Amino acid sequence: MAAVSLRSCRRGLSQLLSNGGLTAVCTKRFEEVRRHKSTVQFASRPNLPKLAYRKVKGKSPGVVFLPGYASNMNGQKAEALEEFCRSLGHSYLRFDYTGHGASEGVLAEGTIGTWKKDVLYVLDELVEGPQIMVGSSIGGWLMLLAAIARPEKTAALVGVATAADHLVTSFNSLPLETRKEFEAKGEWTVPTKHTEEGVYKFSMDFLQEAENHCVLQSPIPITCPVRLIHGLKDEDVPWHVSMQVAERVLSHDVDVILRRYGQHRMSEKDDIKLMVYTIDDLIDKLTTLV
Repeated sequence: MAAVSLRSCRRGLSQLLSNGGLTAVCTKRFEEVRRHKSTVQFASRPNLPKLAYRKVKGKSPGVVFLPGYASNMNGQKAEALEEFCRSLGHSYLRFDYTGHGASEGVLAEGTIGTWKKDVLYVLDELVEGPQIMVGSSIGGWLMLLAAIARPEKTAALVGVATAADHLVTSFNSLPLETRKEFEAKGEWTVPTKHTEEGVYKFSMDFLQEAENHCVLQSPIPITCPVRLIHGLKDEDVPWHVSMQVAERVLSHDVDVILRRYGQHRMSEKDDIKLMVYTIDDLIDKLTTLV
């Protein structure tokens, strides 16, 4: 697979991303961007929890950010992308899934299907035209599901530590005796350093529902450009998951970028720089093709 070109882009990204990364840039234009940070809005849906989102209007293709499990739209990657898109004049939307962040709902009651519906609502109702979806961790899984369901609204995909099928495959990989113990309890506890409790808790019902949304058992009917960024030091989702996605998507334009010291959240300065360069390269490619 060909490597993504990480050239200094025509839009002055080398200046935008130098000297400490996005948040440290001191140009007058970028300071204006930061002062005009988007405001939280709420989307009302019939018989469904309200979704919190932040939106920047601009040119196409737009960018939509899908955060990870138990994360929200205020993370470093999400905010950095807003600053980047605003600086280029491209539209951008970040949001919280049901039960996450400022959105209504209860996290423990959510499912992969619940959050897939959230993404589809965003694509159908809150943005215009095809989008570059950027999915982090479980957001990468949801990104694939949304692209399958809405190919006409999908311009390109960028997965960051994509966790396609990961919860299901991880549980099924446990020894049979261990699985039976969790099944008897009705809950699977997964150690993590990302919560105060030190664990994520998933019900058996959650895992059974998630099985309905697995994508890696067969070819994935996605034909748009796909970029998959993953860290070799990822202790939560192994990098070979991104390789499996790359092998199964039908697109002929697929690149996998592995970062030797990258960890799961991929929120270090150089990680964010790579993500932004990758998206800029896709915008260049997509707008040149038009």
